[in-house]
Amino acid sequence: QLQLVESGGELVEPGGFLRLSCAASGLSLDGFAIGWFRQAPGKGREGVASLSNNNLFTFYAASVKGRFTIFRDSAKKTAYLEMNSLKPEDTAIYYCAATNLGDGLEAHLYKYWGQGTQVTVSS
Repeated sequence: QLQLVESGGELVEPGGFLRLSCAASGLSLDGFAIGWFRQAPGKGREGVASLSNNNLFTFYAASVKGRFTIFRDSAKKTAYLEMNSLKPEDTAIYYCAATNLGDGLEAHLYKYWGQGTQVTVSS
């Protein structure tokens, strides 16, 4: 089994920067596509970014494209989401996920999920 644990979420001012981490154990992230999703209060789960299992393809939600970057460090068994120019509407619980069924921003593709980390963007 693959276990995922997110970290790095915190309170940050608008325009700020955060890097979220997703540490894997049990199995390597190699061979899995990675997804980052978020859920704001009262809203559904939104796909934010994904990275294919071979690192050749990325997808970003239009709301974050150009501001967020997804990548992995295989040696550290960790995936990341770097978030720049943060906006209040980025406030949400962020989840990392992994799948061997493809890639993209569709949550139903993902079997393995972390517990989430809270990101709050506020002045």
